[in-house]
Amino acid sequence: MVQFLGFLVFTGFVAAFSSWKLRKDRLSTKDGYFLGGRSLTGIVIAGSLLLTNISTEHLVGMNGDAYKHGAIIIAWEVTSALALVAAALYFAPRYLKMGLTTIPEFLEKRFDGLTRTIIALLLIVSFVSTLLPIVLYSGAISIEQIFDISNLLGIAQREGLWLTVVVVGGIGAIYAIFGGLKMVVYTDTINGIGLLIAGISIPILALWDIGDGNVLEGFQSVYQKIPDKFNVISDENSIGQGSRDAIMPFGVLFTGLIINQLYFWTMHQSIIQRALGAVSLKEAQKGLLYTGLLKILIPLIIVLPGIIAFYYFNDQFFTQKELVYPSLVKKVLPIWMTGFFVAVLMGAILSTFNSALNSAATIFSLGIYKRYINTNASDASLVKIGKSTSALLAVFAIGIAPFVAFAPRGLYQLLQQLNGIFFIPMATVILAGFFLPKVSAIGAKVGLLFGLLFYVSVNFIFKIDLHYVHIWGLEFILNIGVMLLVSRWYPRINTFKITDVGVVDIIQWKYAKVFSILLVILTLAVYIGLGKIT
Repeated sequence: MVQFLGFLVFTGFVAAFSSWKLRKDRLSTKDGYFLGGRSLTGIVIAGSLLLTNISTEHLVGMNGDAYKHGAIIIAWEVTSALALVAAALYFAPRYLKMGLTTIPEFLEKRFDGLTRTIIALLLIVSFVSTLLPIVLYSGAISIEQIFDISNLLGIAQREGLWLTVVVVGGIGAIYAIFGGLKMVVYTDTINGIGLLIAGISIPILALWDIGDGNVLEGFQSVYQKIPDKFNVISDENSIGQGSRDAIMPFGVLFTGLIINQLYFWTMHQSIIQRALGAVSLKEAQKGLLYTGLLKILIPLIIVLPGIIAFYYFNDQFFTQKELVYPSLVKKVLPIWMTGFFVAVLMGAILSTFNSALNSAATIFSLGIYKRYINTNASDASLVKIGKSTSALLAVFAIGIAPFVAFAPRGLYQLLQQLNGIFFIPMATVILAGFFLPKVSAIGAKVGLLFGLLFYVSVNFIFKIDLHYVHIWGLEFILNIGVMLLVSRWYPRINTFKITDVGVVDIIQWKYAKVFSILLVILTLAVYIGLGKIT
């Protein structure tokens, strides 16, 4: 009973506070619903970015990978800081100058309408087929394990998972449909604070338990038993035999991982939409760079617990890594904190789920519906279509989510492999739009198609002995080559120049470069300090 009370109090507070904050907002306008009225500030952007990114596929998936493979998977997090520096200093100023609402809008300005439409459709498919189902499933596992829903209701565990997926997905859809982006970012910010508090409490409580009331002694005990788990530099093969089963070979940090991080933090709609909704460039840069600092610190929540879990459980969960984090939580968390923790956990699920729904609705309403179905659609009509789109996509995601259980690899690895189908081809086209002025619209489309077919062929059909992140890097180079070659035969005919449309103030934050240098130094320090620990 205490658990449910804590859950209801925190969840109710988040909903009530967010609704109160939105009481005077005009959610019937295009910018009001899809971009939060272009009124977001740095702290709110950072809180929303953190929760949009960190969800149960991280808490469950990455801690599961850390439990089995150690801290080598930290690369997904700390290298994000470098991409966020690029987002703050290069991409955000240009996006805000152009007054973009979606990234596909840029592709229409730079290439043509068809390129925009293709990318828009790919984004929507990627949301529904990969991100949304995995987030819902990983969240359902955690809630089922911690609250023991199936035993509580006297039903089978699979039925408990289905029920949890439906309830969480339904609540997430309500937030996204009726509150728009601003509701999402307010709930994200509060849940983000809750996540930091609850997330860091797990390793602290565990180390307190291990050290008999002394956290430092607990850490020393864990380190002395499994020092190799703290090493962040992997010596796994990234090429040749065994490379396909490797988790994070060090070499991939310098190939495909760079492109993936750049895409996700500078071009992915559900992420960059927060910066597009900023009240000014200054606030957008603050939000992006604050997030970079949080990403360097977040392994304390999504990597360290997994390592500590190995101290407790040894190899007990090697074949069921998704159970590691919920099992650790049940072991160390006091009963009176359980409700609060699950509320925060659900907030993390809802954040990523809501953000993806809102972004997909934005892309469909503005990029497809208004362009092809009703060119004279009013703002009110676009908002209505956006809400309907969110509802429909939520139903699809809920229906797919339980089948993620049949995935042969870890949840986080599965998500990244599937993302490769979409992320790298789209990243190539967008980067070419900025940095390769000779690439034409036809070249971009051929390169996009080539990239999709290439990745699916070599990773899923022919299964060459190359780590999938290396395949991303190879794919990127080949895509660029194809686009440049095709553009020689079909040269660019349109002109494009970034101009300031005057939507928001684009004066840079005076500390942006200093903060960026700090993030680069901290990222290097992690690898220098934790590399090859023995």
